[in-house]
Amino acid sequence: MTGVRRAGALLLGVFLCVVPAGQAQAAGYRYWSFWERTGGHWTYATQGPSTARPADGDVQGFRFAVSEDSASAQRPRGTADFGAICAGSPARPGKKRVALVLDFGTSSDAPSGETPPDRRTVCAAVSADGTTADALAAVAGPLRYDANALLCAIAGYPRKGCGEQVAVGGPAGKRTGKPAGKPAGSESGHGPSVGLPVGVGVVVLLGAAAIWRARRRGRA
Repeated sequence: MTGVRRAGALLLGVFLCVVPAGQAQAAGYRYWSFWERTGGHWTYATQGPSTARPADGDVQGFRFAVSEDSASAQRPRGTADFGAICAGSPARPGKKRVALVLDFGTSSDAPSGETPPDRRTVCAAVSADGTTADALAAVAGPLRYDANALLCAIAGYPRKGCGEQVAVGGPAGKRTGKPAGKPAGSESGHGPSVGLPVGVGVVVLLGAAAIWRARRRGRA
């Protein structure tokens, strides 16, 4: 039975290594996420605002929050209708109109000492070949970018910081995130939650096999 107890202790030790004590906390990123309105729904943009070239009549959104990746990033809140947002901006030759939804997030996502402005919608009129960044600059300045061209602030919010990592609490971890283009982790949307149960399952199977072998030796 000594071998059984040793195998059980080994199983417990390996299990605790696979399931760390810090599971109650997760790491996320505080940043502006970029969205496109398609078929009445928000979809995470596949390129950055400096390269995206919306068409006349498009609706695009930005949301400031703490998120883990594109799958868990929080969408802009409220209605987003081009006709309503750009009702006072008639079409003009050589220009295109882009409706922008700017959601500055909640106080829980705000950096320390800052208060998020109210959500707003604006209609930007830019040249026919203008980018989303051009549209933002026309109606929501000042903008702030980092050395890697990551969008850090819209309308001056937040005053400092840019995609910084933050610790968030909660039993399963708060909805957390990384900025588009930031080299950290996968954009697949599966995250670490898939690998953990698989790893635990492997440990349990290996531990069961070790206990079975110990029992066999004890009977021999």
